[in-house]
Amino acid sequence: MSSQLGRSVRLFLVDGTATGLLTAEIMNWTGHVLAGSRSGLPAFLKRRELDRTGIYFLTGPDPEDPDILQLYIGESDNVRNRLVQHSKDENKDFWERTCVVTSKDQNITKAHARYLESRLIAIANTVGTVAVANGTAPPPVALPEADASDMEFFVDQLRLILPVLGLDFMRLHTTTARTATDATDKPGQTDVAPLFQLASKKHGLEAQACEIDGEFVVLAGSGAVKNWSNVSDHSYSRRHAQLIRTGKLVPGDKGCLRFAEDVAFRSPSAASAVILGRPDNGRISWKVGGSNVTYGNWQSEQAIKTSAEASNAGDGAEAME
Repeated sequence: MSSQLGRSVRLFLVDGTATGLLTAEIMNWTGHVLAGSRSGLPAFLKRRELDRTGIYFLTGPDPEDPDILQLYIGESDNVRNRLVQHSKDENKDFWERTCVVTSKDQNITKAHARYLESRLIAIANTVGTVAVANGTAPPPVALPEADASDMEFFVDQLRLILPVLGLDFMRLHTTTARTATDATDKPGQTDVAPLFQLASKKHGLEAQACEIDGEFVVLAGSGAVKNWSNVSDHSYSRRHAQLIRTGKLVPGDKGCLRFAEDVAFRSPSAASAVILGRPDNGRISWKVGGSNVTYGNWQSEQAIKTSAEASNAGDGAEAME
């Protein structure tokens, strides 16, 4: 069984609405996160946290592709003043929500903030699901060894808390190496993700994927078509083109492309559509490795099995009482 421990994230809706101001904290972490909409900027700017040194994120849909999140990352000694400046900047019209990260003990210095800004921009640039609006990536700031270690711990906490707020570019995926193929060597192990396969005789390609942390991850080395179908304005066509631009899809064998690294998709259908170059129902196309069981049937079987196990456990507990 997995030894991963649970964590407690505390969210507070400041004005009692899901779309208004909210704060987020993690137990035993000095970081403090404040998030809100651009339409609520006047109330946002009244917050005392903005007087501190911190980092901030401006997010909104990419004007060229609404399915892609556009992201700007910055740092400042006075975040309030920087947000006011950005609100007047025509180059940041995409901005719909903002998120500010400061420290409750106010121990983050300008150097710390610059270090975090550099690290976060570098992380964001490696993700194919966001478009980074920063014109340049500042070089890493040299910090004393102890300070650098503290800031890396800060980054680890951001990887946990920011995805809760919808900023998935920080999400750290677990290794994809442990798949269903490993289960044959470890009988009785139940926490191994199945390996899914997709094959196209027409294009002469094969792909493999597994489900990790709620996302469908296509594994490096998988094949994909070189060109999209005639539905050129489809959102998956734009994702296909973006993966080529970012070097995640590179030339492969037999006139096809291949995935240069693992790539996460929001659903099996999104993955199969990008691979096959046309809209596709991935719940049918993807099969459990070494079988003819579709992803959809496998998922249904898992739901039935889990429900039965939970019911049996409940019945056993009641019988003991």
